[in-house]
This record gives sequence, structure tokens and C-alpha cells, in this order.
Amino acid sequence: MKFSLATTLLSAASMVSTAMADSFEWERLDKSKALLIVVDIQEGLYHLTRDWDPVLYKQSALAFAEIGKAFPDLPVILTSSAQQGPNGPLPQEIVDMYPSAPLIMRQGEVDAWDNEEFRAAVRATGRTQIIIAGIVTDVCTAFLARSLRAEGYSVWANFEASGTTTKEIRDISNQQMIRAGVNVVSLFAIICDLMRDWRNTPGAKELYPYLDKYYPAYGMLARAHRGAILNGTILPGEDSLPH
Repeated sequence: MKFSLATTLLSAASMVSTAMADSFEWERLDKSKALLIVVDIQEGLYHLTRDWDPVLYKQSALAFAEIGKAFPDLPVILTSSAQQGPNGPLPQEIVDMYPSAPLIMRQGEVDAWDNEEFRAAVRATGRTQIIIAGIVTDVCTAFLARSLRAEGYSVWANFEASGTTTKEIRDISNQQMIRAGVNVVSLFAIICDLMRDWRNTPGAKELYPYLDKYYPAYGMLARAHRGAILNGTILPGEDSLPH
């Protein structure tokens, strides 16, 4: 059996990351401590996102950005990199979500943390838990995530809303972040940890519409349950199925 170099490297990185990840204590996301940062999810850079289906990735990026609307007390910072060039601007849909949020348009710094205005905006929130995603995963997301970790912040990187050129680069970059103590997580994990309890506010009432829009597998689950309650009928044979 032949193994490619990429497969060998990924396997080795995975084993090392698993061992090192255990050295960091598990920390819960707390909506009173958290800050959402949209990092370089720009219209030009979108074309470098080749590791996800383009339709799926656009939805994932918008879903990530809209977390701050689902949790209104969550502060939001937007940042872009050299947007007057080929990187392009942030999508207008994201900008329109947060007309009052800081929008840090970096002129040259690759790592957002190298920008003084950006650092000041993050520190001004007083938040210690940072939720991020960006394009590309191996640079915009990973550089900032590791810089934040070096500054003592806890970091949650939404891997679904970060995109890059290949799946191999994505996987290695996520492993690098894990080794640095970054929580690499799904959108649903972020939502559930911020919410904590379906009875909270925001809770089921506020988040089912959000999930129906951006996490349709769960939205359809809720729709099916609603349909069964409102007008469902047990069909012959169903009543004999195990509970």
C-alpha cells in the first residue's frame, strides 16, 4: 500500500496535535466574555476558497457573521486586508449587519494583530474569549488565532467559515491551531455553547429561525416535529416500532 507525502504528514500532525491538545484545559464559551471577529472574509479572497463547495461556503461565512445578530450582546469587530486591491471588500451583507461595529481596514498587515487600531479595538471590548473565522485559513485565521493565544486570549476558530486553497492545507492549518490551544469548532458547537440551554434567552425561540436559515438539517428536524404535533397521523406499522 502506498501513502502520499501529504497523507503521511497529516497523519503525523494529527497524532502530535491529539497529544498536545490534551495539555489544555477545556473552557466553556461564555456569551458575557466572548467577542466575534470577522477576519478578511472578502469578495476577492473568496475565490481562494477551494476546500469547500462555493455555495456551502458562502452560507457558512454569512452564518458565522450573523452569530452577533443571534446573540445581540455579543460585540463584533470586522476587519479587511488591503481591500482596495484584489482582495476586495467585505460582502455588503456582512457590513450591513453591523453598521455601528468597528471596521478595521488594514492597509498592509497580513496578521490582523499587527495592526495597532485592530489591537486597540479588541482590547477596548474587555472580552477574553475570541470567536474568529476568515480567508484564508492558513494565514488570516491561523496567524490571528495564534497571535491572540500568545496574548493570553482564549480562541474559538469556526472551521466551516474559514476557507483556503486545498483540503490538505486546511487540515494542517487546523492542526497547527489546535497545537496552539485554539478550539477549532463547528458553527453549531459555537451556537450551542453560547446558548447553553434551550430555555435561555437567546434560546429556542430566537435560535430556531437562525438554525432553519443556516443549519437546515436541524431546521428541518424542527419543522418535522412541528408538523407531527400539528397535523401528524400515526400510519399503520409506525405504532409497532420501538420507542
